[in-house]
Amino acid sequence: MMTPTAMVFVIDDDASMRKSLQRLLDAAQHKTELFKSASEFLSRSAHPGPSCVIVDVQMPGLNGIDFQKALVERGREEQLVFITGHGDIPMCAEAMKAGAVDFLPKPFKPRQLLESVARALARSTEQLLHASEKNQARARLERLTPREYEVMQLVATGLLNKQVGAELGMAEKTVKTHRAHVMQKLGITSVAELMGVLQKAEMPPMVRPGTKV
Repeated sequence: MMTPTAMVFVIDDDASMRKSLQRLLDAAQHKTELFKSASEFLSRSAHPGPSCVIVDVQMPGLNGIDFQKALVERGREEQLVFITGHGDIPMCAEAMKAGAVDFLPKPFKPRQLLESVARALARSTEQLLHASEKNQARARLERLTPREYEVMQLVATGLLNKQVGAELGMAEKTVKTHRAHVMQKLGITSVAELMGVLQKAEMPPMVRPGTKV
């Protein structure tokens, strides 16, 4: 499956600024879409590939900072680069704390903006890869039966087959069978690989029985 094309979105109520940014981004061979308001952008479905949103802070209606909050509330993860002619340090700190890639005061140098866009797209690419690995790992874990999942959790804590059997009230031979099914369904051959699957799925193993927390 082909990776969706990276996109750079520009949100600015100033038409001349939108066009200027589009020329700069086109020259750098970025695919772009322009929006005159944050609300207009929010009505668009989230782009499936890497994305960067260049957004002006001060705009009629939904301003840049509130736009950032709206994205968070909707669970969207576009990477933001703020531009502003009216920014201040507290505003910049708030935006960066909330995950913005950069906060550029106008006038900024074209190189500054392009470097910020490059960082945003790199972060977005990494984020999408992480999400894909997480979903794939969770899908593999969902192949397990409830009993296999119980066995898997105990194996991941470092218990031997005999100890797992004692915890679950089953014969060691039965544990071996379930464990073999777990390894086969997950496509792994060791506990170390199992830990890797759990880590990617962001589902840490249960606390080992008898361990004080």
